[in-house]
Amino acid sequence: MTRVKRGNVARKRRKKILKLAKGFRGSHSTLFRTANQQVMKALRNAYRDRRKRKRDFRRLWITRINAAARQHGMSYSQLIGSLHKANIEINRKMLAQMAILDPAGFGKVIEVASKAKG
Repeated sequence: MTRVKRGNVARKRRKKILKLAKGFRGSHSTLFRTANQQVMKALRNAYRDRRKRKRDFRRLWITRINAAARQHGMSYSQLIGSLHKANIEINRKMLAQMAILDPAGFGKVIEVASKAKG
């Protein structure tokens, strides 16, 4: 039986991991075994946090909308309920942007929503 040389396979695998670990601190970017552990952990965190980012941004938008709505004498939940009654379909991201960049326009939205509230 002929001998199988697989040095390039192992080297490619190690180089791939070390390339992913570039920028890590200390031996986490130079030693294969520690780099491998850190890369696995980093990939796991990245996977989890891609989903978490969406939740975090939604929380931020809701906080901003609530603060802006309270300046107009209305709570966040009242505003969202009124918008649904008035059939105004505007998402929370856009509402939050309006609250920051266009307070006058946000005030108009509050006005329309408060009329629908009754």
